[in-house]
Amino acid sequence: MVRRNMIDQTAARGNTMNATELRAMQAPIKQAYRDHPETAVIPARATGRIDQAALACVVETGHATIKAGLHPAAGGDGSLACSGDMLLDAVVACAGVTLAAVATAMGITIHHGTVTAEGHWDARGTLGTDRTAPVGVTDITLRFALDTDADAATTTRLIATTERYCVVLQTLRNPPQITVDPG
Repeated sequence: MVRRNMIDQTAARGNTMNATELRAMQAPIKQAYRDHPETAVIPARATGRIDQAALACVVETGHATIKAGLHPAAGGDGSLACSGDMLLDAVVACAGVTLAAVATAMGITIHHGTVTAEGHWDARGTLGTDRTAPVGVTDITLRFALDTDADAATTTRLIATTERYCVVLQTLRNPPQITVDPG
């Protein structure tokens, strides 16, 4: 409730959150995790409904419905979201939110900023036309373009800290154990 009230107050004023407000919002949350570390392990879940007729999967994100389908390189018509692109979207979203929070905590103003993720995947692997071709995105470049008054050293520290705390980026760098349950 403390977090929601702080966000509501900041939005009501029409102001951006500053470092003091961010720390005040996060302080009770951080303390609760220090006092009860087991509560810091947050379950995450995603479920998709298979649409075989459309060769698609419909994912309800809680904020939007996304219908993912085949990339044109795998036979799709390009009208549906591509899960490979969604992977890059997730990296960009997480890095952008993390950077905004880190910049706020550091007292850095971002006048304008973009985060871009680029990757490559080999359609031969996905389509099974070459068993030696990898399946999946094999390389990702994350690029930040920031308009800020911060000096180069501070900006470098901002990006390094963002990199350190970006959940999706760190998950890709340190892949979790994944099990597949057929049913």
